[in-house]
Amino acid sequence: MKKLIFLLLGLTVLFACTPSQPEQTKHASEEIAAIDVVNQGNVNFDNFFKNKTMRLDYFHTGNSETEHFAVDKILSDGEWFGSTKILIDELELGLYFYEVVDQETKKLLYSRGFASIFGEWQWTPEAKKEWATFHETIRFPWPLKPVSIIMKKRDDKNEFQTIWTRDIDPEAREVNPADIAHTEKVDVILENGPAQEKLDIVILGDGYSTEEMDKFITDAKRLSEAMLEAEPFNTRKNDINIWAIETPAQESGVSKPHPGVFKRTPLSAHYSSFDSERYVLSYDNKTIRNVASAVPYEFMVILVNEKTYGGGGIYNLYTTVAVDNKFSDYIMIHEMGHHMAGLADEYYSSSTSYEAPSIELEPWETNITALKDKENIKWKDLVEEGTPIPTPWNKEEFDAHGAEVQKERNALRAAKVPEAEVEALFVREYNQQDEFYAKEEYIDKVGAFEGAGYNQYGLYRSQLDCIMFTRHNIFCKVCQRSLNDVIDQYSK
Repeated sequence: MKKLIFLLLGLTVLFACTPSQPEQTKHASEEIAAIDVVNQGNVNFDNFFKNKTMRLDYFHTGNSETEHFAVDKILSDGEWFGSTKILIDELELGLYFYEVVDQETKKLLYSRGFASIFGEWQWTPEAKKEWATFHETIRFPWPLKPVSIIMKKRDDKNEFQTIWTRDIDPEAREVNPADIAHTEKVDVILENGPAQEKLDIVILGDGYSTEEMDKFITDAKRLSEAMLEAEPFNTRKNDINIWAIETPAQESGVSKPHPGVFKRTPLSAHYSSFDSERYVLSYDNKTIRNVASAVPYEFMVILVNEKTYGGGGIYNLYTTVAVDNKFSDYIMIHEMGHHMAGLADEYYSSSTSYEAPSIELEPWETNITALKDKENIKWKDLVEEGTPIPTPWNKEEFDAHGAEVQKERNALRAAKVPEAEVEALFVREYNQQDEFYAKEEYIDKVGAFEGAGYNQYGLYRSQLDCIMFTRHNIFCKVCQRSLNDVIDQYSK
C-alpha cells in the first residue's frame, strides 16, 4: 500500500480556530517575492541555534487546483535531539521542501523534504469537487535570531518552487517557548547512543486498551525486530534508537468505516482513508505530535491493534501498521520504505484511490524511472555490463496472474469473508511469485524492469523483485542505498 486521507472538515470551523486568515499559495506562474538564499552548506549549529526544537503547526487547505496555508501555533517541541552537523538536506526527496533562512544574512540554516496527507489527497477524485483542510507540522532547531520559512513544492517539471513564506521572530509574543509536561509512559526498545548521533524512531499505539499495554510493547518489539532483520536496517542497527510511548484507549481496536465500526481512540487512527478500505491514517496531527515529543524522534510508527490487513506510510510523516495481520512484518518494512526514504510503490496491479503519476517526466523517487535516457539511468553505477536496458522478464505471464489475484481479492473483500481467507490468498500469491522468479534470467541483476509506480507500462523498477513490488521482505539494491542515505543524514 502507499499512503492516503482525511475526513473533510468545514473550513468555517477551522478558520475560526486560526489566528490569521489563510495565506494563499500561488502557482509557479505567479511570482512570489523571491528570497535570494545563500547556501554555504551546513552552518555551525551553536552560532545560529539553541538546543531546543521549534515546531510550526499550520493548516493546509485547498482542492485539486490550489492550496493555502495558515499558521496555527509556533511552539516548543522540547530539546533538539536531531543532528547538529547535517542541517542541510541534500537528498531533496518528497513533494514538498522547506528551508529555514536567517533573515539578516539570507544564509540557509536548515532544510528538509517531506510529503503530506494533503499532497496525496489532491490526487483523489474528491479533491476535484471539494475543499479540505489538514493540520501539518514542520520542526527545526530553535533559531537565535529571526528567520524566514520558505515552503516549496514540485512543479509540473518536478522542480521545487516557492509556494509560501513566513517570517518568525523567536522572541515574538505569539511564539510559545514553554515545554509540555509529559506524563506518558516511555519504553526503550533499542538504544545505541546519544539521540543527536542516531536515527531516532518513536512507536505509538492506537486501539490498545489499558489492559493491553503489555501487548503493545510486545508488538513494538516484534515489529522493530522484523524491520531490523531487513537490509539495510540490519547492517545499520547500531545507528538506530527506537522508543515506544504508551497511549491506552478505552477499548480495543480502531475505526473501520467501511464495515461500519466506529471508535474513539487517543490518536484517532482509522481505516478507509481516501475511501480506501485498507489505508490507515490519522488526521489528528496535533495530538500525535504532542505525544511523540516525549522522546527524541525523526520518524514515527503508529501501531493499530487490529487484525484487518492495513497500513500506510508517508515520507517524513509516519508509518501505520495493523499488528495482528499475518503480513504485519511486511507492512511494517514496506511502509517504512515510504516513510523514511520516500520510496515509490513498484506494484501496478492493485487498485489505488488516486490517479497514477504521469510518465511524461522522470519521477523524483529514487527507485523508479521513466527511462527517458537509458544510457544514464539514475542507478547506472549498479548495472552490470551486459545487462540489457530495458531488462526483459516474463511480464505478460506475471501480469495475467496478478490480474486474476486482484479479481479474486476484490471478490473476497466484497463478500466480507474472514480475514484468514484473504491472508490465504496472499500466501498463495507469494508462493506462485517465487515460481515465476525461479525462471527469470536476470532475477538478481539491477536493470530496468517495466512495470512500476501504478503504471503497467512506461515506468520501470531497478530489480525484478523488491518489497516495494511484492510481499517479499527484501529491499532491492537501489532502495537499500536510498535508506542508507537517510540513515547517514541523521547519524553521521
